[in-house]
Amino acid sequence: MTKSMADERRSQLEQYLQNVTLDANITKSDVFINFFRKLQLATFKIQTQRAFLDVYLADGSSITLDIQTSDTAERILQVMSCKMGLARELIKYFTFFFIQDHDDGALSVVKKVAEFELPYVSLQSMKELDCKLGIRKWYMDPSLDTLLTDCKASMNLLYMQAIQEVKRNWVKPTEGQMQELEFLQKKANKAKFLEKIRDVQFYGYVRLDPCICDYPEVGCSAEIYAGNNEINCCIKLPTNQIKEVSFKINRLRSWQVTFLGEEDTLEFRFEYNDSGTWEWIILYTKQAFLLSSCLKKMILEQMMKETNKVPEMETEMLESMKNSKKSSIQQKQVVHSSFISRKRFWVRPNEEDCVFEKIREEDL
Repeated sequence: MTKSMADERRSQLEQYLQNVTLDANITKSDVFINFFRKLQLATFKIQTQRAFLDVYLADGSSITLDIQTSDTAERILQVMSCKMGLARELIKYFTFFFIQDHDDGALSVVKKVAEFELPYVSLQSMKELDCKLGIRKWYMDPSLDTLLTDCKASMNLLYMQAIQEVKRNWVKPTEGQMQELEFLQKKANKAKFLEKIRDVQFYGYVRLDPCICDYPEVGCSAEIYAGNNEINCCIKLPTNQIKEVSFKINRLRSWQVTFLGEEDTLEFRFEYNDSGTWEWIILYTKQAFLLSSCLKKMILEQMMKETNKVPEMETEMLESMKNSKKSSIQQKQVVHSSFISRKRFWVRPNEEDCVFEKIREEDL
């Protein structure tokens, strides 16, 4: 086998494994989990044994967990939530990330930890990066905060992360908003603080480290924020002017992550429809996989939100009909025809109306 044939075979195998991980039925199966558990342990020559793992909170404190080196992130998250008193039904709103501290005091969220990944093993392989395991909320819609404020543990996690984002200037409050947030923080009014910060620019977004992009010109530097159904880029032009550009996810058709092999550089490119024409926008960032995870999450939340509108509309229609003076026979006919109409729209959406049907992904 020639070198080019081997490279092609390796590329196809990587593509296959990436596609496999897109199917939740596969990634949650015992066969898949056991395969990747053995693969990770064997790759880094680590035996299954008892170990202690520190999980860091957004305020810098940590909780030490008694685990097995072969425990998956999903299993460790369950242990963590139990130790914190986090309600079982709220676990899905949080996940683990690999966090990196820099010498200048900056902090980077490197990537989301996959559920089937072994955090202890991954940390051993990332020692040179000086990474640690952190727990953060995992949803892109800030309005979901309201579902978590009745639980003390989940509200504390949200509050610590919000304070961290304000201190590190990851969010952009106005002067008035900043004064109000500082007042609420001094009063330790966590619920009101979380309510007010939802109005602050970039709250609920995931901020990436400054990177290089090819838009609108090659070699521009940019600060990237992912959230609110967009990729927001604050781009520094060659003229030193700052240009803010918003790439909406409903105009995005596909994306891919490519390893360039140069100082661990990753290329993130996405196909975007701007004024009726499709073009590729390229970002060079070590957080490409994190950005990919954010896009998947935003699209999933948007699809769920749109789907949930159907039963809500039906309930509203039923209530309206109960209050009307029409006969029960007429009511049944209207409900039936309306339900069928909406069902047909959502199950087989018009290609132009539902961009999510076109979404395909080519990374983990």
